[in-house]
Order: sequence, then C-alpha cells, then structure tokens
Amino acid sequence: MDAKKLKVLSEIEKDLSTHFQRVDEIALLNQQKVLSAFQLNAITNAHFVGTTGYGYTDKGKEGLSKVYSEIFSAEDAIVTPHLTSGTHAIATCLYGLLRPKDLLLSISGELYDTLHDTLFGKENGSLESYNVSVKFVDLKGDEFDEEKIYKLVKKLKPRVVFVQRSRGYSSRKALSVNQMAKIFQRVKELSPNSFIVVDNCYGEFMETKEPTDVGADVCVGSLIKNIGGGLAPTGGYIVGNKKALSLIENRLTCPSIGRETGSYEAGYRLFYQGLFMAPHTVAQAVKGAYLIGEVMKRQGYKIIPDTSENSYDIIKSIVFDTEEELIRFVQLIQKLSPVDSNALPIPYAMVGYTTDVIMAAGTFVEGASIELSCDSPIKKPYIAYFQGGLTYEQLKIVAYNLLDFKGKQQN
Repeated sequence: MDAKKLKVLSEIEKDLSTHFQRVDEIALLNQQKVLSAFQLNAITNAHFVGTTGYGYTDKGKEGLSKVYSEIFSAEDAIVTPHLTSGTHAIATCLYGLLRPKDLLLSISGELYDTLHDTLFGKENGSLESYNVSVKFVDLKGDEFDEEKIYKLVKKLKPRVVFVQRSRGYSSRKALSVNQMAKIFQRVKELSPNSFIVVDNCYGEFMETKEPTDVGADVCVGSLIKNIGGGLAPTGGYIVGNKKALSLIENRLTCPSIGRETGSYEAGYRLFYQGLFMAPHTVAQAVKGAYLIGEVMKRQGYKIIPDTSENSYDIIKSIVFDTEEELIRFVQLIQKLSPVDSNALPIPYAMVGYTTDVIMAAGTFVEGASIELSCDSPIKKPYIAYFQGGLTYEQLKIVAYNLLDFKGKQQN
C-alpha cells in the first residue's frame, strides 16, 4: 500500500477522532447491556441446540426472546428464523395489529419500497384489500411535523402510528431515539389505545437506548442487519409489550397456535454469538462509514449525514452527479468484497422495487447489510446507500481505494 495514501487516511482519522471516541463509548455501554442480558437469562450451550417438527421444546428460541426482551427493555419478544426479512417482520406486525376500517398513520413519510404492496392493492392481500386506511405525514426536513401529527392523532385516533427510523431510498437523515421520545409521549396522551410501531432496521446499537426505551409499543428489525452481528444466517425480531405481541404472534402462524410451534434444526449458536458481537460490529461499520464518507466529501461529493453530524443508522448516503458515477462506485464496493469479488453488479428489475436497482453485496450471509454492501435505485438524485463492514480494517482498505475516485473518472 502506498505510504502517501496511508498518511492521508491517518490524517483523516485524526480529524474524526471525536466521532470515533463517541462510537466506542456507545459500543461499550451496549456491550455491557448485551452481556448482562445473557447472564441474567443464564444462557448455556443447551440454548444453541436445534429442534425439529413442531418445536415445542425449543429452548434456544425461548432464550433468544428473553435476551432480546431484556436488551430492549420490553415485556416480550419474538425472535425467529421464520421471519425471512425486515419487510416480512414489519408486515407481520401490521397484519397482526390492524383490523378492517382501522387507520395506519406513518409519521415519517412513506414506508420503504418493499412494503408498498403490503399497504396497497385491491386483490393482492394488502392492507387496503382488507379495508385498512393508510395516511402519511412527511417529515419537515429531518424532523417530525409535530403540529400535523398531533392534529391527526387527536382527530383520527389511528390504530397504528408508524415510524421508519432509517431513510429508505430517500435523502433524509435517520431519526434519533431522542427525536422519537417527545413525539411518542404526546401521541400516547392524545390516543392511548394507538400502537406505536418502529421499523428499527439499520438502527440497533447506534445509541444507548432503543425506541422501546422511550415509549414504542413495538420495535421490529432484521437479524441480517445490525443486531445479527454479521453471524446470524437469517431471521427477524419483534419486541414490545405483551398486548401487541399477543396479536402479532397470531399472524406469525395462526390464532390457535401463536408462537407455540416453530423449529429450527440448524441450531441457534450463530444467533446468540451474532447478537453478542453486534455492538462491536456496529461500531466497526459506523467508524468505517465516517471514514469513507469523509474521503468522498473531500473529493467534492455530498454525503448524508455530513461528517460533522452524528449518525443514527449505519448508512452513509453519497450523492453523485451522474448515473455512471453511481454505478462505478457500487461496482467498486463489490470488487473490494471478500465474496463474489469477481462479480459485476448491473442495474436490474428487483422484486419489490419500482425502478431498476443496483446492489453490491459480496457477503458471507446473502444480502446481509451489516456486511459491506451498497445499493441504489437508478433514478435522480443518484444516491448510493453505503452500509456495513465487519471490520474497520476492511473499510479502511475501501477508503484507501476511494481516495482518487474522482480523479480516475476524469482520466
């Protein structure tokens, strides 16, 4: 590696030292929280053993739920490999909580692209087809529109008030737990029977508190993002209060069974080990995102959030001038991955998205976005959504290769 380039990276790291210190402090507190949850629930090797058939004696699944409940300060949890993605976990929550003529009010704007068909459609089994109404309140910049939210909640008494913590394919920043706290308190005052549901994907362990610590009734996420630590092979989690989860578990399976069944013969060691590693892994990814973001910023690209700001999810958005730049960046991320580095990502039509999408994901767990990955819809503005990385050292190698990204294009 070139000594001059390494010196440049070292200088950038010094400039980022305050951010890095903050990230490490958060990781330490979250690691203590996770360790305590394992100890409190007396996790042993017996919890790693898989089951078959109905899974009535699935100790591993039960133990995971107890550990997650403790970490999220929640009454209950469903943690299972049978939730196939974050989208599936969120849809399960919505179908479980909402009834015909109910209202879903999203107070962070539109939901992620892959949830569109869960919300809308006449003959596809969507919420709309079950006569559930959906309304959106857009953010004002990167803040909740408090006046509009409170007015609608007071008037309409929505069954579910929904928040998407991360940005999806938008140019906004992620929402912090502190931003949620004030809103949740007032929503509950105006409509005590509303369920507050948070899509927590990409946000776990970014702060020392989670949405359930500040009033969310339900918090949902994917195990192949932050909280799986890069080791969980699949799955999702739903944590929250017992009232909400008793309704949701009926849609996980069916009303007569709930969560009583569900086996996983492969065993649960990677789910536990990944959770234990997650605070550290998230910190590695966040520090790498700061470094790569600053490298791109110094070449004239806009980054979101800016290096001067705190991050509340693991994603760093990089805004490009052209489609060609965007594609070249995503292809470079694939090239620098440990798996499928010889693959060349190209834009393509992907299930759940309305435009062609390009994705780089040379990952050990297919599609795991806590690992080094990058994706983008092919539309203006040309924004690459970069996230993940299991080690800071790998992300530093990526930053090293990006130091002359702009110059290479000009040549």
